[in-house]
Amino acid sequence: MSLLSLSWLGLGPVAASPWLLLLLVGVSWLLARVLAWTYAFYDNRRRLQCFPQPPKRNWFLGHLGLIHSSEEGLLYTQSLACNFGDACCWWVGPWHAIVRIFHPTCIKPVLFAPAAIAPKDEVFYKRSIMCKLDGMQGEKRAWRVNLMLIPTLYGGVICSWILCLCSWGFRCVKLLSPFPPLSCRKPSEYIAAILELSALVVKRHQHLLLHTDFLYYLTPDGQRFRRACRLVHDFTDAVIQQRRRTLPSQDVEDFLQAKAKSKTLDFIDVLLLSKDEDGKVLSDEDIRAEAPRDPILSCCPSGHDTTASGLSWVLYHLAKHPEYQERCRQPSEDGAKEIEWDDLAQLPFLTMCVKESLRLHPPVPAVSRCCTQDIALPDGRVIPKGVICLISVFGTHHNPAVWPDPEVYDPFRFDPENVKERSPLAFIPFSAGPRNCIGQAFAMAEMKVVLALTLLRFRVLLDHTEPRRKPELVLRAEGGLWLRVEPRS
Repeated sequence: MSLLSLSWLGLGPVAASPWLLLLLVGVSWLLARVLAWTYAFYDNRRRLQCFPQPPKRNWFLGHLGLIHSSEEGLLYTQSLACNFGDACCWWVGPWHAIVRIFHPTCIKPVLFAPAAIAPKDEVFYKRSIMCKLDGMQGEKRAWRVNLMLIPTLYGGVICSWILCLCSWGFRCVKLLSPFPPLSCRKPSEYIAAILELSALVVKRHQHLLLHTDFLYYLTPDGQRFRRACRLVHDFTDAVIQQRRRTLPSQDVEDFLQAKAKSKTLDFIDVLLLSKDEDGKVLSDEDIRAEAPRDPILSCCPSGHDTTASGLSWVLYHLAKHPEYQERCRQPSEDGAKEIEWDDLAQLPFLTMCVKESLRLHPPVPAVSRCCTQDIALPDGRVIPKGVICLISVFGTHHNPAVWPDPEVYDPFRFDPENVKERSPLAFIPFSAGPRNCIGQAFAMAEMKVVLALTLLRFRVLLDHTEPRRKPELVLRAEGGLWLRVEPRS
């Protein structure tokens, strides 16, 4: 057997074998990867020095654990926006850097970047309770579905849903009439699973070692996450299959026109009968990825999360400011039992109140993107490749450099004359850019219908308990947001 001299390693001549050569190649490859990662890490760390950062907890945890899912956590986020103005660097453990952004000038280059440059990052969205789409394939699939749905959410279809919203609004208002003991009601398993998943995702982010899927799914929380996720997916799969059996296989256009004319066309019909550019219908997996976001499809889960959060905080602010509540009530004093699409345009002050509440209490406190390329900011700073950008919706909405007196509830901020003086990215409760919330028009219509019908029949009053905010995937109140209602004479 031939000899291989390894004197340069101080080992002397040894027998050369394929296994030894393979080991050397493997060690060399691993060493090269470690050196490349080390160089990239220190290069990014050097380039991130242009972003200020608050004091760390320690060298290992970085800033992890400084922001909790509590009222104090929100106040800390607000202090970051006040102290740093536009952006700051945030370390999750010793290696992962996040750039937190609080200002419209820094938000635009990130949210308006193409999906290939700033996709939704895996750290936050891979563990999303909504779907199991991995990497760019999931990003492209979700984007394809969104392109198919945008015309239905902004076109004539949404107008036909107003009657359904009005009927749903009356049912909500009717529930208030006998003043039932809400605390005695047990939520559905589906809604309970949504709430549990939201809490588990936030809790997981606070523990560095649990960011690894293998370790997380060995824990009791990981097993609870799997069970709750399975329940959510099983529920939506059952709804999809049940509706698919009732839809026609032919004369689809006639079917859609008939349902639209009778004002019974809903979101699941559109999803099941939509086709992509190749003429293919959506698969059950594609539909399941979108279905949990539809407020009509599945017990109003999006309404339960984002829209219900928005509704709750609007009612809270109107209870706190009875003069605004009375002014919102005036356009609906005619006692109409139905609200048409055109009627929503006749509620300008109610719209202003809703927007100001969404500014103070955005249902989704933050959105994030992962930079696959360097992103240059207008002031010359560069966000390096591989860094996560966390666009703090809450921080931007409470930034005194963007909103004077940000803690004051003032609906007149959204008077058309005042809006002209602001950046459109100063107000982003539905995110912004090409991948914003495609259901924002529906969500606004939903909230205005329910609020108009509620204020027409009730006065909303404050409870004695001051709410404490609890940011999870959706901004909630600890123990719920309690208000009192009185029937109007």
